[in-house]
Parts: sequence; C-alpha cells; structure tokens
Amino acid sequence: MKKIALNIIKLMIGFFLFAVGIVMTINSDLGLSPWDAFHNGLSKSINITMGQASIGVGIIVVTVNSIFGEKVGWGTLLNVLTIGAFMDVIMFNNIIPSFQGIYLRIIMMIIGLFIIGIATYLYLSVGWGAGPRDGLMVALSKKIKKPVGLIRSSIELMALILGYILGGSVGIGTFITVLCIGPIVQIVFKIFKFDVNKVEHKFIGQHL
Repeated sequence: MKKIALNIIKLMIGFFLFAVGIVMTINSDLGLSPWDAFHNGLSKSINITMGQASIGVGIIVVTVNSIFGEKVGWGTLLNVLTIGAFMDVIMFNNIIPSFQGIYLRIIMMIIGLFIIGIATYLYLSVGWGAGPRDGLMVALSKKIKKPVGLIRSSIELMALILGYILGGSVGIGTFITVLCIGPIVQIVFKIFKFDVNKVEHKFIGQHL
C-alpha cells in the first residue's frame, strides 16, 4: 500500500511538472508543439480552456486506443485528467511569468522542455502506462502495419495541421520542440540512469 501511495505521489509530481513545462512553452510565445498547438486552436475555436481541450482530446484518444485493443493503465488515465487541470490552475493564477526579450523567451522554452523531460521520466518510471498519444501511435502501427516512426510523424503532422487551421500558436518554437524534445528526453533519462525499455507496465485490472 505504501508503494502504491508513493507511486501516486511520483505520478502527480510528474504530471504537475509536465503542466509547468507546457505552460512555460506557451508563455514563451514562440509557438507550441504539434499537440499543444492543436489543443490551443481547439480551445480558441470552441471557447474552452486549453486544459479542457487537452483533457477532451486525451479522453477521445484513450477511447480510440481501447477500441483498437490497447491496454490502458491508471497512469494513462491520470495523465489525461490531471495535466490539463494543472495547466488551467497554473495559467489562471499566472504562476509562470512571461518575458519580452527573444533570448529570454528561447531560454524559457528550452527550460520548459527539460522540465517536460524530467516529468516524462517521473511518470514513465512508475510503470502504470504511457501517455495516451504514445498509445495511439502503437495502436495505429499495429492496425495499419506501418513503422512506428512513420506513424508518429504522421500523427504529429496531422495535429500540427489541425492546430494551424484552428488558429493554434505555431512558430519557431514549434520546430524547436519537434527537433529538441527527443534529445532532451534522452539526456534526462541518461542523467537518471533510466532505461525506458526495461519498464514493465501494469495496466488496469492487473495487481499494482
């Protein structure tokens, strides 16, 4: 029971940091990642908060994953429900400042990406399921028999196009995120000596 409680705390810290990192990229005002650009555009189009857009899209993605037969973990569900809520709390209370100078904004974005990397380590290391969008990548790869890399790129491109059409924030920061987030996550994993391939995820219905 103690281990479960500690894992929940670790997850929640990870998801809070994930929200902090996302809001830092938003406040840098340089352009968002493909998925966040989509959430941003959706929030503007139907007059909801960006956090609510993130939660709504996450629920739809998890539902699609389940239809395709992908197992869902408690960490996956908490990912969907908490990151968006944390984002709204942080943004509503103006916890993270904005800066005017371009160099400060770039630094803010890079720091935000590193925080996202740390958050990714924290929640994946618990082993209660990956994020819903990673699950979608795996589900579609199995369904249409195409390489995971191609599927991932196609999903990201589709999210980016939809985000742009809906008026989401797309700019140089979008390309910084696309190019840098992978290497940054790898650096963080190396710092913590974390091998994601050795994690055995436990899903809903399995003993935690």
